[in-house]
Amino acid sequence: MTKPKRYDRIAFVASPSSEAQAAFGQLTRDYGNCDPKEADIVVALGGDGLMLQTLHQNMHSGKPIYGMHRGTVGFLMNEYSTHDLRARLEAAHESEINPLLMRATDVNDRVHLHHAINEVALFRQTYQAARLRIMIDERERMPELIADGIMVATPAGSTAYNLSAQGPILPINAALLALTPISAFRPRRWRGALLPNTAYVVIEVLEGDKRPVAAVADHDEVRDVRRVEVLSDKTISMRMLFDPGHSLEERILREQFGY
Repeated sequence: MTKPKRYDRIAFVASPSSEAQAAFGQLTRDYGNCDPKEADIVVALGGDGLMLQTLHQNMHSGKPIYGMHRGTVGFLMNEYSTHDLRARLEAAHESEINPLLMRATDVNDRVHLHHAINEVALFRQTYQAARLRIMIDERERMPELIADGIMVATPAGSTAYNLSAQGPILPINAALLALTPISAFRPRRWRGALLPNTAYVVIEVLEGDKRPVAAVADHDEVRDVRRVEVLSDKTISMRMLFDPGHSLEERILREQFGY
């Protein structure tokens, strides 16, 4: 009796683009397509947006996610090929990541819970800059930040919006979070902080009626927040697979040297 391969049952998901849909058709003809609930692995065909969506949808499943680039941005994706996919999956290296948990309280005292794989960000909602108070582990660290906003980014998300806001790139296995301001006005020279991934971050909105602020966990937005709490959710571990030599660790290292 032949021993089943580790990833015999593959579930394919694809973005709506013609390129991704063509790849979906080819791969499902070659390898079949299992229901995600019954699959050993989920293969995402698209760009980083689809990868984030797939990770969110399978956050509690424990299933490994393997992406192939058929979209615009493909930092989290492997190169596309239809050749001997099961062998590639079995040879792939695994990176394990924990999401952030955002607990946002709005002006009506409603509490909103959302997870983020890349970052939790606060943004001004109007032309006026936000006024924010920052506490780390229940200790005030900055009584007032005047800025367009601020974000807490994971290592996986450190090369996304965080990097565009001049935040640091974090190695994927670093036990750190990046706290990065967005267009800080005061203190003008503050560039943010590196926090242990055990940190409990609380951001309070000052003058919220005059200077309203929205909070976003990846793609989930809460308007008119008064208080946002952020921590790394160690109860959830997501498994991402990358081809040898193209691991997420290697990609982040390359980004730090500009190639």
